[in-house]
Amino acid sequence: MVTNLFAGYRYTTHNLNLRTGPSTKYSAITIIPQGTPVTIDEDCDCKWIAVSYNGHIGYVSSKFLSKTFSKHSNYRNQYSRRQSQNRYYTNVDGYRVQSPTYSNSSNGATAICRDGTYSYSRNRRGTCSHHGGVARWL
Repeated sequence: MVTNLFAGYRYTTHNLNLRTGPSTKYSAITIIPQGTPVTIDEDCDCKWIAVSYNGHIGYVSSKFLSKTFSKHSNYRNQYSRRQSQNRYYTNVDGYRVQSPTYSNSSNGATAICRDGTYSYSRNRRGTCSHHGGVARWL
């Protein structure tokens, strides 16, 4: 097994079961949709890799992960449709903040997430946490 210590992300190439352990013998925690960015702690040449997705940590088959976002993936299109109206949340300081969104305008954005969304977070901690991490601070 070749291992490179690396904290990064990959994109799912198919709908994947996120499992409690590194084989199909382990139970599924949830299904990760095709084209979704997942966070990895290390890049390895192994059959199963530990990933973080939507607050869950588990294992997926590495043969269904890609380093690049596929334009044929339906994730961004589904996400864009869900985000057609801006959504908001209340942060830890009690402020109402716009949720990350795909947009042609970055008015008020504080960061660009690795999945292409703009983040409007007022705190650096947790910014873009469900969007592959921060690609660039604005």
